[in-house]
Amino acid sequence: MSKRSPFLISCMAFGFAFLYVPLLLLMIYSFNDSKLVTVWGGFSTRWYGELFQDDQILGAARTSLVIAAMSATLSTILGTICGLVLARFGRFRGRTLFSGMITAPLVMPEVITGLSILLLFVALEQLIGWPEGRGMTTITIAHVTFTMAYVTIIIQSRLGQMDESIEEAAMDLGARPLKVFFLITLPIIAPALLSGWLLSFTLSLDDLVIASFTAGPSSTTLPMVVFSSVRLGVTPKINALATLLVSAAAFCIVIAAIIMRRAERERERAIAKAMAEQEQM
Repeated sequence: MSKRSPFLISCMAFGFAFLYVPLLLLMIYSFNDSKLVTVWGGFSTRWYGELFQDDQILGAARTSLVIAAMSATLSTILGTICGLVLARFGRFRGRTLFSGMITAPLVMPEVITGLSILLLFVALEQLIGWPEGRGMTTITIAHVTFTMAYVTIIIQSRLGQMDESIEEAAMDLGARPLKVFFLITLPIIAPALLSGWLLSFTLSLDDLVIASFTAGPSSTTLPMVVFSSVRLGVTPKINALATLLVSAAAFCIVIAAIIMRRAERERERAIAKAMAEQEQM
């Protein structure tokens, strides 16, 4: 058994501490009775009560969740189509341009992306009258623009690792391509779809810069409210909000991991069963 290097273990411990100790302290101080976030005044849940009575934060949270869910769903659908094109259509005219347009938002600064999308919306409103002003629709479109790139890369990578002989066998038995996709391809790449959806949801929920360019007066998102509040000073109410978000994210990650692990086990069992039946024949 190889002996692990103490230096590597120390670096790993320092890295995890650097990432998670501030989050742990934030969660602890969300139960602080004092108004000062750096002075412990005793255990209390008063800030959670004040948080749930803050209509501005609750309204912004609802707006962010709706936008994140819509953008994640649209990004997953469009990203899956783009991933299929890049993974299964081989070399075609315009592939390089298509791939570059899909992956451009990954390297584009958010300020440039937000400004360009804002100018596009202004030009469209002047030409065809849509969209009328800025709101949830414009934020959702902007979020789909850059989150779709992440889903495309995930789906393309998963399809590249997939054994195409399974799909070919189904088509040899008379199944149409659309039926093969829904009954064979889609269940196999389901964990990748879930991963892409969760990543898109998280990126949309966390976005501040692009949402600031495309939001209107009636569509303020949660990061925008938090940012404007933090500029006036951090309060334990913000700590309570962050604790709830971290807890919700951790819960979703655990549930997604369980679902993906069960799906992988079922797929392995199905493959083993099919191989056993083939050997018996």
